[in-house]
Amino acid sequence: MTARALKIGLLETGEPPGALKATFGGYGSMFEALLGDGHAYRTYDVQRGVLPAHPGDNDAYVITGSSAGVYDPLPWIEPLKAFLRAAGGQTPLVGVCFGHQVMAEAFGGKVEKSAKGWGVGLQAYTVAERAPWMDGAAQVAVPGSHQDQVVDLPPTARVLAGSAFTPYGILAYEDARAISMQFHPEFSPDYAKALIEARRGTRYTDPQADAAIASLDGPNDRARMADWIGRFLTQETTR
Repeated sequence: MTARALKIGLLETGEPPGALKATFGGYGSMFEALLGDGHAYRTYDVQRGVLPAHPGDNDAYVITGSSAGVYDPLPWIEPLKAFLRAAGGQTPLVGVCFGHQVMAEAFGGKVEKSAKGWGVGLQAYTVAERAPWMDGAAQVAVPGSHQDQVVDLPPTARVLAGSAFTPYGILAYEDARAISMQFHPEFSPDYAKALIEARRGTRYTDPQADAAIASLDGPNDRARMADWIGRFLTQETTR
């Protein structure tokens, strides 16, 4: 299947904290780097109430991570859910971390702050089901940073990969032409390490931070995930 240039809408639901944005760029630009310069990108500041006028304004959408929780009483979350429901089945969707969670809630699932605590550092998921856009990898390891988790699956979602810590790690919604994942393929190891350092002593203890940073020196599957997302988008926009 030959890849083609797409108009990709980046629904930016958060931004790096403090000075990290100046050093590493925003989450939208991280996805541009991950997916490559062969596409046309448009970023929407969802936190400020900016959404596409119509799902057909772009060929596909990526929903980014955020420090917000999907259960927070913020004025932009319900309009985002409504947009995702309107786009479902019409325009391909890819959700990451908060995007994964808000997609699950939009399509009938449930998200909670997990009693398991923080999942941070390199997160490994075992593949449970292989979709056509995936390759033969049995496991994928990618930087992660989350405390909230999908706890009830939406009725139309299938689990493609996960772990004991994050059972619903990668989901597919065939009827909605959508996929989502809890970890962060757009995070470079350097950014993931800087984010951990910025939260050391507040969200993570020193031992947690040290272990997470050390894990990020291991091999990761960010390039594979970029390929999977690219194949998914090509599949869904050429069928």
